[in-house]
Amino acid sequence: MSHPNNRKALAELHFIVFIWGFTAILGKLLSLQALGLVWYRMIVAILVVYAFARFKKLSLNINRAERIRMMLTGLIIAGHWVTFYHAIKISNVSVTLACLSSGAFFASIFEPVFYKRKLLWYEIVLGIASIGGLYLIFSFETAYVAGIIIAIISAALSALFNVINSKFAQKHEAPVVTVYEMLGGVLGLSIFMFFSQSFSAAEMQFQGYDVLYILILAIVCTAYPFIASIRLMKHVSPYTMVLSINMEPVYGIILAFFIFGNSEKMTGAFYMGTLIILATLFINAFFKNYERRKALKS
Repeated sequence: MSHPNNRKALAELHFIVFIWGFTAILGKLLSLQALGLVWYRMIVAILVVYAFARFKKLSLNINRAERIRMMLTGLIIAGHWVTFYHAIKISNVSVTLACLSSGAFFASIFEPVFYKRKLLWYEIVLGIASIGGLYLIFSFETAYVAGIIIAIISAALSALFNVINSKFAQKHEAPVVTVYEMLGGVLGLSIFMFFSQSFSAAEMQFQGYDVLYILILAIVCTAYPFIASIRLMKHVSPYTMVLSINMEPVYGIILAFFIFGNSEKMTGAFYMGTLIILATLFINAFFKNYERRKALKS
């Protein structure tokens, strides 16, 4: 029988994953385009996480080289978010989240490079299966080709910064890393938007409920789940954490269907391709958990 604290932690974890699934919904509801949306999200997130770091009395005084690396990683995060929300704007939530699930395939390529290990046989097999799922989506959802391509780029960027962050997490507190990454992302976006003349009323002006949506996105869907997920790692096994996070696209696609209706209704081939990609995620998590347990026994 599981401990009450563990059950409570698991319930909160699923709530957090549900919130992450809701970020795509907010991206579609916001009238702001991708650049302005991400710029505002990062500005608010950095203020909230900085305040939290100060409240916890965490030192932000770290090695200069590490600060630069974190800020450069922030550029990758900004790129991931911009492509993610742009994909939603030009396709829909379901297509974007399904393609984003392929991030595990890209992670299986990046991880051996960063950790200097061999590519595992099951990562190759599951990677091929994941590509098969993407091919099904790509072949039958021809109206969303541009969105699919951009969402796949977003998935690759997501995998890249997550692999990099796993190395930072071994040496630094998560809020400290986040502060510098958000700072790097904001600075990089600001420079790009200045030279591309994107600081225009059309790009940056709020309409309707945009202010409320941005605050929810930055505080409820970014700062809170990030901090809480780190805390929950003390009560939930890595295997359970990975399995739960894999439910994000499922929650997001279901939410999108109920909120946006027919605009999110896809072909049977789309759902088959999505199921194949999701299956590779769960199988990969199973193998990773098996290897972890075997390593602990030896």
